[in-house]
Amino acid sequence: MAPLATVAILSIGEMGMGIAKLLVAHNYRVVTNLEGRSQDTHARAEKASIEALPSDLSLITESDYILSIVPPRDAVSIATRISTAFSSLSTPKKTPLYFLDLNAISPRSARSIGEIFSTKAPAINFLDGCIIGSAPTQKPTPTPSTTEARQHPKTSLTWSQPSIPISGSIASVPASFAQLAKTLNFKHISEDVGIASGLKCCFATVTKGFTALCIQAFTTASNLGVLPVLMEEMEEKFPASLKTARYGVTSMPPKAYRWVKESKFSFPLLVLTEGRKELQRRRKGRRLANLTCLTTVEEISAAHEEDGGFESAGKGLFNEIAKVYESVADDSLLGEEKTERRKRGLTIEDVAAAMGEGNAAKRKKDA
Repeated sequence: MAPLATVAILSIGEMGMGIAKLLVAHNYRVVTNLEGRSQDTHARAEKASIEALPSDLSLITESDYILSIVPPRDAVSIATRISTAFSSLSTPKKTPLYFLDLNAISPRSARSIGEIFSTKAPAINFLDGCIIGSAPTQKPTPTPSTTEARQHPKTSLTWSQPSIPISGSIASVPASFAQLAKTLNFKHISEDVGIASGLKCCFATVTKGFTALCIQAFTTASNLGVLPVLMEEMEEKFPASLKTARYGVTSMPPKAYRWVKESKFSFPLLVLTEGRKELQRRRKGRRLANLTCLTTVEEISAAHEEDGGFESAGKGLFNEIAKVYESVADDSLLGEEKTERRKRGLTIEDVAAAMGEGNAAKRKKDA
């Protein structure tokens, strides 16, 4: 059976991999450009039936849709990369190409990306979007009958997946768009670019803001010896909030570093002050992840400042929230956690203990 469409995903992280697997299971051809990526990434892509193409040019030529699913810091550079490659095509692309930015960025950033395409590659159709929820995963289901499994070997599977609100014009979308929208749970909410990204910022305000408050509350309660009492009171009076807090706090450690700017150095300044070897060393780790770029909390601040009218209060509020996550990433053992290899912070109690240890060590060091 011929694929329903060819969908490119940049890049193949946790969310990108989940969406890729969902698409493959629903008879889509999924491609990516893994140039410069590690052998582990190549192996994961191959195992998930994701086809690695050699260049952006080949990715553009062969794709019907490109999904940008990267950290906020990379959203503009990915759009610029694709628009530049598109403008260098030797012959015009014969079929429509849609670029969907699904990153956690502000409305301002989404509009800026739209301007990049309208200026450099106006033939590319740009849609603004966001992902609300966790990466798609296959649900455990009863074993289907032999006949059903033979007739629907892939699509008989059921999936847990996020919602993907999108905004921008869909007046001229191709016929394949309707099925893609159904498969990926698209929800078209506005004709205006930036609205979907704004929705994500508002949603993240609640989730990341609440989690940061809980980190502080649980850590302080633990230091005072009353964490069990606090949790008992929450269980009695706000059980739903405690459930949300438990998930947010324990799933946060591997992600904290992505939400804040971890260094005030720019690339050139770091080279001048600490040397190119230090720059290369940091590139291999997480320390250089967010240099000179907008991070998740900065994108949220920008949304509240520019679109919400909170010219000082909104920005200041999230600067303080950023410091909580910065403390997680830099001052505690939780900052060393990886999604695939979790050791610490698997319970509220251990998150609070690790944060307390880290804060005490920092206070002693700074004394």
